[in-house]
Amino acid sequence: MKKNAFIIMILVFSLVLVFETFAGGQKEVSGTFEYEKTVDYETPIALEITAQASMDTIGYIQGKQPVIAYMPPALEFNYYMAIGKGIEGLCEEYGAEYFMLAPQSGSDINGQMGMIQDVITRGVDVIILSTHDEQAAAPLVKQAVDNGIMVVIVNSDILDFPTPVHGVVGYNQRNGTYKLGEYVINMYGNSNIKVGLIEGLPGYHSTERIGGFVDAIEGRTDFEVVASLSGGWNVEGGNIAAMDIMQGHPEVTLIMAANDYEIMGAQKAVEGLDRTGIVLLGNDGDTACLEEIAKGTVHATVNTTPFIMGQIVMQVVIDGLYGKFDGGFVETPTVIVDKDNVLPYLQEPDRLYPKPSKVY
Repeated sequence: MKKNAFIIMILVFSLVLVFETFAGGQKEVSGTFEYEKTVDYETPIALEITAQASMDTIGYIQGKQPVIAYMPPALEFNYYMAIGKGIEGLCEEYGAEYFMLAPQSGSDINGQMGMIQDVITRGVDVIILSTHDEQAAAPLVKQAVDNGIMVVIVNSDILDFPTPVHGVVGYNQRNGTYKLGEYVINMYGNSNIKVGLIEGLPGYHSTERIGGFVDAIEGRTDFEVVASLSGGWNVEGGNIAAMDIMQGHPEVTLIMAANDYEIMGAQKAVEGLDRTGIVLLGNDGDTACLEEIAKGTVHATVNTTPFIMGQIVMQVVIDGLYGKFDGGFVETPTVIVDKDNVLPYLQEPDRLYPKPSKVY
């Protein structure tokens, strides 16, 4: 009887462990997760008062295995996958539980909103969010914060997100493309450049990226913007927009796009129309675009180092969970990359996603 009772006790204990592991989709591991800082970042800049959530609202219990949800706007963008690789790598190093959830298309705003709602009900500790529609996301972000979830916006520089968040991590978009404008002036100034612009979907990100470039060339008589169309953030949209720009304005000699996918679409349009002498400029630092720059088919991009951005946002998250981050905007690095300096980036494939198509 004692033996049977012992066996029954073991079975009950095992069932309890199984229940704890799978109930709610996660298992809390107390006392096994230790804080450590491994990635440095710039001193945070304060958010607007109305946009800064109190760090005291975070419900995470220190020592338990944190559950991190990374929610980019879409799976179609390798750029966001590169950010995810940076996040995931540091999660593995720390032993945090990690998953990514996003719709396939960046235009599927409703799909992303439904996913945010779903993640809130899972009881995660952290949501790392990037969205193409801050206003639509705001009520759900508020719900997450009210539920004790730490919310950090990534790939953004919005200091006044429409509802309070715990932190924002990303590059200064207007400054990045302003540097691209300065680069163009240095390279092609006094050349009577006719400019075509390819915007992203309407919203803050497109406004800032296009705006920074326009700010740099504004007032100069050697640069004239003759067309500006939306490319929808994707290759196909960039191709269509560039086709329309070049056919409607054959005098165009430079096309600047709000992201690398659009400028790669523009490159296909240039090739398809058998045009030469058109300067093509992007923004992101996507692997495929870096390879196009190495080939000489795209001239330059603002490399926003997405893998490093992922590492930094994950470090900010861990710091926030352990009271080492007081909130604010953390700026991540940018650099203008052209054929003269692209190779060192392609020679670090572990920091790119996807990896380059060949060894450089």
